[in-house]
Amino acid sequence: MNKQIILGTKNKDKRREIERLLKGSGIKVLALQDFLRCADAVEDGKTFEANARKKARVYSRHTRALVLADDSGLSVFALNGRPGVYSARFAGPGRTYHDNNKKLLRLLKDRPKAGRSAKFICSMALYASGRPVAVVKKECRGRIAEVEKGKNGFGYDPVFIPEGYFKTFAELSPKVKNKISHRSKALRAIRISILDYWRRSRSHPEISLVKRDALWRTETKPDEEAISSAIWTTNTAKSQAARKRRSAREVSG
Repeated sequence: MNKQIILGTKNKDKRREIERLLKGSGIKVLALQDFLRCADAVEDGKTFEANARKKARVYSRHTRALVLADDSGLSVFALNGRPGVYSARFAGPGRTYHDNNKKLLRLLKDRPKAGRSAKFICSMALYASGRPVAVVKKECRGRIAEVEKGKNGFGYDPVFIPEGYFKTFAELSPKVKNKISHRSKALRAIRISILDYWRRSRSHPEISLVKRDALWRTETKPDEEAISSAIWTTNTAKSQAARKRRSAREVSG
């Protein structure tokens, strides 16, 4: 049995980080981009959990499979929890990570260390074919630096110093960050539910990538001949199965 999940995100940085965190777990990670007809879920929730649940529900309904989605961001106490669920677009739609960090540092200008407390929050939701399997929420506390530092990571990593450290996430090695980050904590917690799901599931929603590739993974119109062939093959198999059941009933009768 292949233990596989689809990541409910099109953010390449998040995807790379989650793939690294799941490495060696035996869980095969599939990209949402393999399902090109899957429209983006609108993240209009008021909490990280609401957005994570919505993405997992929408994408798992579309793919009819097991989907893991997360919503995460930064909460700064001096800013009454901002940027919060608007972390990705704090400086405005279409702006860069650097733009967001710049705005944050400007708002906290001249504040002492004691007034720069913050925390990263990550909510993860696991859904199968539109139904909830598990939801977790984890945090990583720290403070905001005075300037951007470091080249690793993404998002607010260059300005976030985790508790117990004197370097930003972006200055720490990925190995260290992946031990203490909000996302790594959430993933370790929900990984138990992923593995348990596969242990308990008898008729799990396997993903036929070969069929999806043949029919849907194309930037142009689908191959009508391939679609017709696939439908004919499926209908033929159903008819044969029905005939076998009728024959079995007649013999037993």
